[in-house]
Amino acid sequence: MISARNVVDEVVRLTGEGPAIELADMFTEDAIFDMPMLPPGLPPQEPGREAFRAHLREGAAVQRFDRVSDVFIHETSDPAVAVAEYRIHGRILATGTRFTAPVVMVAGIRDGRVAWSRNYSTMLDEPEEQ
Repeated sequence: MISARNVVDEVVRLTGEGPAIELADMFTEDAIFDMPMLPPGLPPQEPGREAFRAHLREGAAVQRFDRVSDVFIHETSDPAVAVAEYRIHGRILATGTRFTAPVVMVAGIRDGRVAWSRNYSTMLDEPEEQ
């Protein structure tokens, strides 16, 4: 059996290569996505793997991630739940603006795939390297 920690570690790795459409394959067909910090007016993420795949395609048209950093994965007292803290680094395609997004993801795993996730994130301008 694949541990929740290993599944979440792979999700974070794929995130750094994205938005990677293949990331959707890490989720169950009926996966639930909760993003409590969405800006006002944005609709919540529709449930399900294929809705998430469409979300990734839309995201790939707007932004590109080039790496993740500061990755910490925490196991919990529930062997089917893991928590990941990480930073996504990337750029907005239309403007070239660099950004970093600190993320906390709590994920429930079923049969080696993410069955539900709750993501807390915000996007910050990334300072130019000196």
